[in-house]
Amino acid sequence: MSKKLLRSGLIVSSMTLISRILGLLRDVVIANLMGAGAAADVFFFANKIPNFLRRLFAEGAFAQAFVPVLTEYEKQHSFDEVKKLVAAVSGTLGTIITIITILGVLGSSVITALFGFGWFLEWWNGGPDGQKFELASFMLKITFPYLWFITFTALSGAILNTLGKFAVAAFTPVFLNVAIISCAIFVSPHLQQPEIGLAIGVFLGGAIQFLFQIPFLHKEKLLVKPTWNWHHPGVVKIRVLMIPALFGVSVSQINLLLDTFIASFLQTGSISWLYYSDRLLEFPLGLFGIAIATVILPSLSSSHVTKSIDDFAKTLDWGMRMVCILGFPAMLGLIILAEPMLRVLFMRGEFVAHDVAMASMSLWAYGSGLLSFMMVKILAPGYYARQDTRTPVKYGMIAMGSNMVLNIIFAIPYGYVGLAIATSISATLNAGLLWFGLYQKGIYQRQKDSVSVLLRIIIAGLVMAAGLVAFNPALSEWSQLSWLEAALKLFYLIVAGAVLYLFALGLTGLRFRHFQIRMAK
Repeated sequence: MSKKLLRSGLIVSSMTLISRILGLLRDVVIANLMGAGAAADVFFFANKIPNFLRRLFAEGAFAQAFVPVLTEYEKQHSFDEVKKLVAAVSGTLGTIITIITILGVLGSSVITALFGFGWFLEWWNGGPDGQKFELASFMLKITFPYLWFITFTALSGAILNTLGKFAVAAFTPVFLNVAIISCAIFVSPHLQQPEIGLAIGVFLGGAIQFLFQIPFLHKEKLLVKPTWNWHHPGVVKIRVLMIPALFGVSVSQINLLLDTFIASFLQTGSISWLYYSDRLLEFPLGLFGIAIATVILPSLSSSHVTKSIDDFAKTLDWGMRMVCILGFPAMLGLIILAEPMLRVLFMRGEFVAHDVAMASMSLWAYGSGLLSFMMVKILAPGYYARQDTRTPVKYGMIAMGSNMVLNIIFAIPYGYVGLAIATSISATLNAGLLWFGLYQKGIYQRQKDSVSVLLRIIIAGLVMAAGLVAFNPALSEWSQLSWLEAALKLFYLIVAGAVLYLFALGLTGLRFRHFQIRMAK
């Protein structure tokens, strides 16, 4: 079973790696085009709102509620019943999302005023930054339909993942990055406001992702006609699970949105600096955390349906081990190499050395919470696979409340960096509560060697960190290197860090057998 999970994880990680590399290339193009000024702030704002709702209605709460129910139908019902469930879900969810999309486009000014209140006040009082509000309201009309496309994309992806077809859904985001890069190169230069071209890229990217998955659904004979059926038993179960999950699974996204709200009151560039640091955080988070969470959810759901309690616990423990062995060194590397990575990736065009220095500080803060963000992704499915959405909501609300308080505490002395600090601390609190809840109920059961495995990972990670610190040139030396020299130096440091980490793991006695699962069935 562990080999199957590992193979699926490698498939998802490989496809995600392609997407993340293109995502970084996209951000390089955007940084070169707009830097971290007012135009960049507005684009990132207009892009963040539909992406936030995507996490709520599509990839986040919906997927966590839909996959366990679909797995149950696949195991216990006929294929015709599965098709009826897919038709009912796509029709019911599609109708709701269509209404929300129309309201979002028509009410873009209201949404902009709500989440960019600082810009709205500037506009209301005739201030110099009032144009940000007007531009953001217009661009949101272009980017908001992305929510409609990506919701159906997430639906089809969840279906394919449940059937074990992980590669398609993992590769799909590549098209969004290609669309934005293409528009940045071929459309934006011909517009008076280049950021509008990027918004068009978001719209086109959503449409292409949606169209890409249709043939694969047809191949699985699950491309069915959507029907409105609010009272279908499966739909009822999904919406009962989904409503509280809207809060529980998306706490980190709500926290990031709160960061945007507060950052609209801070100095110009704050939203962009947070964005670029968050993008680097998302690379290992997607490559490891989300990929592992994606492959274990169907397995956990299957174990719950077949009442294999021991298999459920072993799968969850396997996910935690994988996150620790991959996430801990990634967290340390992200913190130690923050400024060199930002310098190599983004410092060109309108993105200058000052922006690198400012974004690196928020990356240190975000990076310190990387392992916590990953653990939330792994631990939450432990609840949702068992169709328990209330407990994560309770923990999520506690974490979100703490984030609001911490935002005030840290934002006053540290500005935008304080927002990142608050987000990381609240994520750590959320992960701790999720783990304790599963452990207290006996759902998460440590295997006999779990503690020793964790200690070995920590020791190897610290050895790697010491090596990176020793060989990492001073910042003054980085600034004297050409881009190619800096890129090669960064590449060598990353490779050397990985080799040193693996070597240290070997010396501690960690072996492949520590990541094998022996299932009862």
